[in-house]
Amino acid sequence: MPQRRQLWPFAALSASYFAHIGFFNPYLPLWLKDMGLSLLTISLLTAVQAATRLFAPYAWGAISDRTGERVRLLRIGAGVAFSSACLLFLDWGPVGLGLVLLVMFTHTSSMMPMSEAAMAHLVSQGGAFDTKRYGRVRLWGSIGFMVTVFAAGAWFEAFGMQHFPGWTVLTLAAVLLSVWWMPDIKEASHHLDLHVPVGPVLRQKPVQWFFASTFFHVLSHIGIYVFFSLYLDSLGYSKTLIGVLWAVSVAVEIGWFFTQSRWLPRLPLTGWLVLCSVTMLLRMGLTAAWADVLWVLLLAQTLHAVTFATHHTVCIALISHHFPGRLRGRGQALYTVVAYGFPGVLGALLGGVISERWGLQSVFWVSCLTSVLATATAYKVWRLQHPRQVLP
Repeated sequence: MPQRRQLWPFAALSASYFAHIGFFNPYLPLWLKDMGLSLLTISLLTAVQAATRLFAPYAWGAISDRTGERVRLLRIGAGVAFSSACLLFLDWGPVGLGLVLLVMFTHTSSMMPMSEAAMAHLVSQGGAFDTKRYGRVRLWGSIGFMVTVFAAGAWFEAFGMQHFPGWTVLTLAAVLLSVWWMPDIKEASHHLDLHVPVGPVLRQKPVQWFFASTFFHVLSHIGIYVFFSLYLDSLGYSKTLIGVLWAVSVAVEIGWFFTQSRWLPRLPLTGWLVLCSVTMLLRMGLTAAWADVLWVLLLAQTLHAVTFATHHTVCIALISHHFPGRLRGRGQALYTVVAYGFPGVLGALLGGVISERWGLQSVFWVSCLTSVLATATAYKVWRLQHPRQVLP
């Protein structure tokens, strides 16, 4: 079993990276709005992050699989991301800002797949993925997210959105320090083929339907990732309360990661996929219909424990199962591309068009429809893996 001291640097990276995400993703649309940009331009700029996930994670993952140098590549990515973030203090205009974000996201979007691959290597024993150890490390990311989403909301409410670039630089500096603390692990390669093909795995029906389910599931989530803060702002919620609502979702996420080893064995992993997508349908419906009722919105946010935390752990475990050894980096990267790259670009762009024409609420009604598709494809995965079982 890996020693606890080996996992602490991964916990630090998870905490600092998601501390960065915790303020950046919820408040980037509000910063762009504060700059006077239109809703469609905001959608285009937020889509840059998802666009980089179409190519960067797999490219970095393939390099890390061939070299085993995941930590060294993480250090390079963190250094470039930090340097490019310093350029956010300058007035670039929409096109120039898009290029700065492109460079920054190209390097940050590949960090979690490589980190997840390296950590999966540490927490797997005899091919078995240790969900308890993984959850105890990953919850630090949730803590980092919750701290900054709440603190940044209060800060921006009091001092204004002009401090957004400063928060970006400080949080990426923490990421840079954490990757230099990580042990310089290089996976052993003497008994492994450095050119293990990924094609045969991708031709397996359960893998194909799994990726389809993650695509529609995360596409349903894009309404939260891109438009939730703008939606709440349009309904008159303060930035502090917006931060609180984000923090509620992450608080229940932490609780899940800490206790998930107790609950996950109660269903097969593919059964959890179905439950996560059904819960997503409920969450999006509540958010679309009753976002002006605070207690209903709070209830919807607590479902994040299932729609994100449970779904994320299940996906990482399934990827680790289907893409072992030297396939792990490419498997994690493909998951990022299919589950976050394509849905992120499609959701942000179409969401921008839909919200411009029919209002921000309509984005969440469309998310209900994609949640139905996510449920159907997840059910197909479960049936392929467990053809004779019945879901409770």
